[in-house]
Amino acid sequence: MTAAELRSLSIEDLAKRIEEAKRELLDLRFQVVSGRLGNPMAIRHLRSDVARMKTVFNEMRGGSVPAKG
Repeated sequence: MTAAELRSLSIEDLAKRIEEAKRELLDLRFQVVSGRLGNPMAIRHLRSDVARMKTVFNEMRGGSVPAKG
């Protein structure tokens, strides 16, 4: 999801998505250890998604608006 799509969600929905993504990241890490992970880049993409979600969550919670430009 893009940051704009994440900003349209409520704080509760965003927190729920963050938790789901963290669980999925944990599952991917287990797949790496067991040798079943087909796409190793999936971890990198998911970590980026979690970071993006956390950034938007903290913006919404703290009330700060990112500067444009």
